[in-house]
Amino acid sequence: MNLLMTAGNTQAPIDRVRVITNIFTGRTGANLARTAWARGHRVTILTSHPELLSDLPDPASDTDRRMNIVPYATFDDLAGKLQQEIRGTAYDAIFHAAAVSDYLSAGMYAPDVGTFFNARTRQWEAGGLYPSMVVQSGLKIKSTEPELWLRLVRAPKLVDRIRNPWNFAGLLVKFKLEVGIGDHDLIRVAEDSRRHSGADFIVANTLDGAAHYAYIGPIDGRYERVARRELAERLLLTVEHFHRNRQS
Repeated sequence: MNLLMTAGNTQAPIDRVRVITNIFTGRTGANLARTAWARGHRVTILTSHPELLSDLPDPASDTDRRMNIVPYATFDDLAGKLQQEIRGTAYDAIFHAAAVSDYLSAGMYAPDVGTFFNARTRQWEAGGLYPSMVVQSGLKIKSTEPELWLRLVRAPKLVDRIRNPWNFAGLLVKFKLEVGIGDHDLIRVAEDSRRHSGADFIVANTLDGAAHYAYIGPIDGRYERVARRELAERLLLTVEHFHRNRQS
């Protein structure tokens, strides 16, 4: 199979030296890519942590050229490269494991003279008629202000673009992580999420349980709990089986 994978975290720049990101390292996607390559598949992986795959052959010296590692850093970088790969190459399956930013920076502000935020009442107060803010801009926002306010706006869900408008018709595997819920609710949320994105399968886990297990589904109409060490192999076996049935 010809597989496309994403792994790692995305950066949402605030200025040229500061970013918002998350704690995820890309190890799940890297392990999946390594396992797929070992099973004979052709793999392209977009990852923010290419160093995790440094043990694999350099494409320049790999006669089969079955592993293509494409680094990215920011949300926009990943979005552009993902769209380019989907529209430019015929992939049999996509595994979208990257932890993509949910919010992007839409400006940094400092309270104007006489304006301040009352943390006790959780309200803005001002000496004048209305509270006002001053835009902070530049290649590196100065750190002289006593406080700064960052405006965040919702980022588009890249996984929801894979079917439409990017028109991918192959197998799609989505990844979902939740915090503070039990397994029953996790499976319910995961299935709703899978259907919303038009994914064939979803890998779901909780932050507390991520190091130990995940759920894959639906397999024969149910979700299967898989030990973390077996996740990559079990997921690939599932996708391979589904792909063969689709081809027959």
